[in-house]
Amino acid sequence: MVTASENDERSGAERPPEPDPERERLKFLARLAGGLAHEIKNPLSTMSINLTLLEEDLDRAAATGGAPAGPREARISKRVTTLKREVERLEGIVREFLAFARRSEVNRSPLDLGHLVQDTADFVEPENDSAGIRQHVDIEPGLPLVLVDAGQIRQALMNLFVNAREAMPDGGELLVRVQRVGKDAIVSVTDTGVGMSPEQMERCFDVYWSNKKGGTGLGLATTRHIVEDHGGRMRVVSEPGRGTSFDFTLPLAVELTRGAESSSSASSTGQA
Repeated sequence: MVTASENDERSGAERPPEPDPERERLKFLARLAGGLAHEIKNPLSTMSINLTLLEEDLDRAAATGGAPAGPREARISKRVTTLKREVERLEGIVREFLAFARRSEVNRSPLDLGHLVQDTADFVEPENDSAGIRQHVDIEPGLPLVLVDAGQIRQALMNLFVNAREAMPDGGELLVRVQRVGKDAIVSVTDTGVGMSPEQMERCFDVYWSNKKGGTGLGLATTRHIVEDHGGRMRVVSEPGRGTSFDFTLPLAVELTRGAESSSSASSTGQA
């Protein structure tokens, strides 16, 4: 006869996990952000299109008028340019809100992590070059594959690369490293930027918290949750005036496969 406690032990793995108050709060914030972003997105797009058309009209009038533009026309053109820049900034914020709100299920597939990191680093290198940032990528050869959602991990990397660039307004060094440590692959992104105080490090992953002017506080929060959704961990080390290093782990595919095989074997033995 199976006792209640024994039955609980056998069926424990099948019981739904306890609700996580933090995750529930984030889900609510994500829904709220998504709704607001959708309401704002369409008017912003319309404003952007009309400002572009107005800018083209002003340029066309200046080109066909024969006389140089006067102070009034110059002021109007400057204001249109300022408005376009602000609309573009707001559109970027809306995109971040929508990306945060649309966090979906992890669709895993075998992936060469080193290749993904190198490809993403190559993508941001021209912008880093123009910002005076020297980029170095060090990838350990022969790394086993990881089982990840490529789009989500690329988004996490992009968030870290953008964060590093914004931390180095006067240029600097960016070091990206991928290596194996035990059962995990570790990706580290290190900059020589302004760094963070202990208080800032404590809060840098909080949703909607940012120490940057115009920041949404979603980039690092999104990155951390992407990593955790993949069974990884994230860590930050920083020193004011010297720079910051973020690193995150991802389980190697071979280790996930071994774990699944062990669980299957144990389950078969228990049934026997």
